[in-house]
Amino acid sequence: MKSQNLIRLFLLLLILVMVNVISSFVFTRFDLTSEKRFTLSPATRELVGSLDDIVYVQVYLDGDFPPSFKRLQSATREMLDELRAYSNGNIEYEFINPSSHPEAAERNKVYQQLASKGIQPTNLQAKSNDGTSQQIIFPGAFITHKGQTAPLMLLQDQAGMSPEEMLNNSIQGLEYGFSNTIKKLAAGSPSIITVLEGNGMAPAINLADIMRDLQMFYAVERKKIDGNLKSIKGVKAVIVPAPDSTFSEKDKFILDQYVMNGGRVLWLIDGSKATMDSLATNSETIALANDVNLGDMLFRYGARINYDVVMDLQAAPIPVVTGMVGNRPQQSLLPWYYFPVVIPESKHPVVNNLNAIRFEFVSSIDTVGSKEIIKTPLLTTSQYSKVSITPARIDLDVMRKEPDVSSYNSPNRMVAVLLEGEFTSSFKNRIPAQIANDPEIGFRDKSKPTRMIVVSDGDIIKNRYRGSNQAIIPLGEDRYTGQVFGNKNFLLNCIDYLCDDSGMMSVRSKELKLRLLDRARVGEEKLKWQIINTAGPVVVVLLFGIFKFYRRRVRYAR
Repeated sequence: MKSQNLIRLFLLLLILVMVNVISSFVFTRFDLTSEKRFTLSPATRELVGSLDDIVYVQVYLDGDFPPSFKRLQSATREMLDELRAYSNGNIEYEFINPSSHPEAAERNKVYQQLASKGIQPTNLQAKSNDGTSQQIIFPGAFITHKGQTAPLMLLQDQAGMSPEEMLNNSIQGLEYGFSNTIKKLAAGSPSIITVLEGNGMAPAINLADIMRDLQMFYAVERKKIDGNLKSIKGVKAVIVPAPDSTFSEKDKFILDQYVMNGGRVLWLIDGSKATMDSLATNSETIALANDVNLGDMLFRYGARINYDVVMDLQAAPIPVVTGMVGNRPQQSLLPWYYFPVVIPESKHPVVNNLNAIRFEFVSSIDTVGSKEIIKTPLLTTSQYSKVSITPARIDLDVMRKEPDVSSYNSPNRMVAVLLEGEFTSSFKNRIPAQIANDPEIGFRDKSKPTRMIVVSDGDIIKNRYRGSNQAIIPLGEDRYTGQVFGNKNFLLNCIDYLCDDSGMMSVRSKELKLRLLDRARVGEEKLKWQIINTAGPVVVVLLFGIFKFYRRRVRYAR
């Protein structure tokens, strides 16, 4: 028996040594969760595995947080551990408490530095059995690679969601947030993005905020087409920001052939002309059709921007005079139905888990044409929508009256659509043979597989600015409520998706199930489950020991 025990011990040690030797050559990890929350996508594993230098991550999630917020802190640490495991040691991180300094003045300096570099503070409100607590935190990180640093917000603020849902969606977005930022920092030469100008398109000062964010990862240029065949040749994506005058046929031809050669376009085009400036002195104005001579081309590609204005009861407010107090007018914030607030419901990577998006005088979009083009609605208005065909009368008095809900009977009007596939040229069978056969032009009547996004509101990309010093106001910030809508993130996601050839954007579709405890049941059954969890294992061990004792006694008694 002694020899057998020694042999068994030797074999056990040999197996352990062999397992360790094999594991040093074969790397694998096991994820036993039902939704595979700890399993990185193939695109992410390939990205971090190809890193040739250190990626250093500074996470500002250290300190005393409410228990519910600890989930985001733990999930961030676990995600960084997963990334480091596949990166051959090229990912390092540290957690920092921005409020650790005892002096208030020094803490404020740190807060200002973080905010100026792109990590905005959040007023965290958490509920517990003892009540509600509030705390200012900076839920973000700085990622540094080869001398370049980029901020990453870890908490995704979403209107209308509970704190638990918001935290869960933030955890869902961790893999994409880290991997996408690392991918852009590690890219050798950045892709070129052209933002068109001319044709009454948005001026530079109204595009300053979005261009500043794009320039962190792309080579961004502003350019006019002006009939130049090579003006946008070779660029990764083109943005058409809010034109209000007609395109020439030559410029349309250049845009068309850019698409035919695999180019990607973000179309931001108003279907109607209407501005709040015209309501500054009058209580009403007229919205007119905004025909910029692109309708036939977009129709051939599969989308039609209608010449109308969409009203929605789910809208952003503006101040309106509702009475007089003495000689002073009394103003109240009332929903302005021409400024729809769209809450994304699609699970597509471009809009998944985005905050609400604010539109101004938006038009509806219809999908048309070939069934070979994949048409994916990205954003739609609420079920209480109404469409007014141009010319449409716009009157401020509509806010002073109780809306007739029955008249808002055009639900879920599409205002943003993704088109993917092989498009047919708008100039097919329309140009002379000498142009079609010119080798320098290289005319194509069928595109390479490509994609484009059509949005029926040009104002969505415009940031405001202060007239006195022309200070840029963040894109999506509401001037009356101070709420920051998801306009910028939506546009950045659009460009990322148009430029993404690695499949990284698909990571944004990953979903984690929200498993919350029943608070009422926890309060009622707390003592019972505490006893089960503490005394239960002890009882099981005692029963097992008693069983072994009697089994051994019976066996040797025989």
